[in-house]
Amino acid sequence: MSTAPYDLEELNKEAGFGGYGEDVERDIPQIDMSDFFARKPEITEALWKAATEIGFFQLTNHGIPQELIDDAFALSEKFFALPQEVKAKYPLMPGTNSGWEYMAQVRPSTGTADRKESYQITLPRMKKLWPTGDEVRHFKATMLAFERHNWAVAMRVLDCFADKLGFPADFFTQGHDPETDQYQSTLRLLHYLGMEDAQPEDFKFWRAGAHTDFDCLTLLHQHAGQGGLQLCPGKDEKGRATQWTDVPPLGGVITCNIGDMLMRWSDDKLLSNLHRVRMPKPGESLGPRYSIAYFAQANMDTLLAGPEGKYEPMTGHDYIQMRLGANFGKK
Repeated sequence: MSTAPYDLEELNKEAGFGGYGEDVERDIPQIDMSDFFARKPEITEALWKAATEIGFFQLTNHGIPQELIDDAFALSEKFFALPQEVKAKYPLMPGTNSGWEYMAQVRPSTGTADRKESYQITLPRMKKLWPTGDEVRHFKATMLAFERHNWAVAMRVLDCFADKLGFPADFFTQGHDPETDQYQSTLRLLHYLGMEDAQPEDFKFWRAGAHTDFDCLTLLHQHAGQGGLQLCPGKDEKGRATQWTDVPPLGGVITCNIGDMLMRWSDDKLLSNLHRVRMPKPGESLGPRYSIAYFAQANMDTLLAGPEGKYEPMTGHDYIQMRLGANFGKK
């Protein structure tokens, strides 16, 4: 019988990475997505290099209107400013990845809850989970538009990877089809709690402990001036994640990382690496931090089968369910 605390190797990998380590400067690749169809071969090579060497990259000229990004952030702040009893009307139910949660996500790397709240939008599972117009006006219409824009950008990136992996054209688009009840990609609004009234011992914790994402591809929008995201693309000779790099919160730039699902699907060619959100350092803002992430994850009935057959095939549903329990306090 295994003595490992988690059934998935990805989670056992996370469990040993709770220490602070050291800060190291690295260049994070920035990839210009403009004139995509004419420049696709060039963009594909740049994405592949970043995804196979560091697992993180940033997209510029990605096509999502800045006005829509700003609106999404503004409405996110309005939602999180609602009274707790109002937000509690839209709860995150186990296994659904939809609805509101407050400090419920426990990381294997820390064993403690992240100091944040979030609201997940997974389209086929949103019945009775949208706030009313009286609570946050224009919320649903804006988030639906923003979700679809992020999906389109993610599909362009994934289609570049399909070319390099030898998959058919639009392979990942078909595997992430939003027009079916099997769709399980998620738009996640995040509010990291302000630290203005925190005690010194509170700063020993993490806003989000070290982890890898369990999707295919994450698109992260950061609010300018609200930093804290760090990445660790490698380990030392003892297998420890010790060298962390700050990711600047640049307005209008999307920070992307590969998730465990795509690493598995690519037979480990594309790298899913650790990242976290640290506490503010002396001199930095102690106020709240807002970000919005889009998690592109294969439809429930999509079969994850790599080009070389390194892993046994499994469905997107089975993979996500294995990951959801561990990340919300259940082994």
